[in-house]
Amino acid sequence: MTPEEILPEPLLEAIRGRAAGYDRDNTFFFEDLEELTAAGYLNLFVPASDGGLGLGLEAAAQCQRRLATAAPATALAINMHLVWTGVAHVLAARGDYSLGFVLQEAAHGEIFAFGNSEAGNDSVLFDSKTAAVPLPGGAYSFTGTKIFTSLSPAWTRLGIFGKDGQAREGEGELVHGFITREAAGYAILDDWNTLGMRASQSNTTVLDGAEVPAERIFRKLPVGPNADPLIFAIFACFETLLAAVYTGIGERALNLGVEAVKRRTSFKNAGRSYAQDPDIRWKIAEAAMAMDNLYPQLLTVSRDVDALVEHGPQWFPKLVGLKVNATETARRVVDMAIRVSGGSSYFRGSELERLYRDVLAGMFHPSDNESAHNTVANAWLGPLED
Repeated sequence: MTPEEILPEPLLEAIRGRAAGYDRDNTFFFEDLEELTAAGYLNLFVPASDGGLGLGLEAAAQCQRRLATAAPATALAINMHLVWTGVAHVLAARGDYSLGFVLQEAAHGEIFAFGNSEAGNDSVLFDSKTAAVPLPGGAYSFTGTKIFTSLSPAWTRLGIFGKDGQAREGEGELVHGFITREAAGYAILDDWNTLGMRASQSNTTVLDGAEVPAERIFRKLPVGPNADPLIFAIFACFETLLAAVYTGIGERALNLGVEAVKRRTSFKNAGRSYAQDPDIRWKIAEAAMAMDNLYPQLLTVSRDVDALVEHGPQWFPKLVGLKVNATETARRVVDMAIRVSGGSSYFRGSELERLYRDVLAGMFHPSDNESAHNTVANAWLGPLED
């Protein structure tokens, strides 16, 4: 199925029509979620044999790109469910079925969310400020604070991780598992009042002895970088799907800018269309060329993940490079669209005004610019010498 078949125009327009209200009222996209669920959208990665669409990362990324042209915050939050189902798919394609239950439960309507981010943890997946304490029988208790937990009002399964500081002879061990909505020992704060991406409702989640049973603990890894397939799968899905969302934002902004330029006329030049102004035309061309550079990068990286292409140590530079290129390109294109659209785009309620606020969130997602450049430099030049 194509993105246009999965997200037909009437559904996309209905979602676009609600985006401004969610943003204005700082409310969660319940109606969008209901309609996307009914359309089977949350089962993009679920095998067709289990009632899903059986797609790979390339197709899912193009769907997310399309969804983001209508409602970036909705697309960003849906990303978190698709990251986990995508991780399960990517692992299974490589012979690792440890997250098979994720796809099975998603097929039955469970909604997964990503609860790994921690304030001040620039080690991202390679260390944790959350304490994971082993319990009898293989269960663990988690205590810590997770930020930017998208889908907070709706998730039924939350992926979390923490550190057992006593494991591996005191070197520590990172423990990954899932809690359910019904679990005790956690609280969701009502603290999502942000500049943009408001409908995602990515509230803070406080873990206070939240217990994960043994059967829900799916990985134990050493502290620090490692070659476990789980790490690759998370990075591949997280960075690629993020890039897809911001590519969609840039695409929509470019189209809005073109529409505005064709619509606007110059009083000074006797009603001549701004589409005939050489400076305006240059700006539109610059934005279009930037987007034309981004589209094939998103396509190639996602396609290579699906095709099991082995890029070796260059995989992580490719993934973080895609994310940074997408978020920075989208930001520049939104800025351009506002510049050529005139002062009306500066008013609250303008779609470009909302996109301007939404696109700024791109700088906060991992990997940030500094971390990404360090990753790429290490791949090409080797690590810094002591």
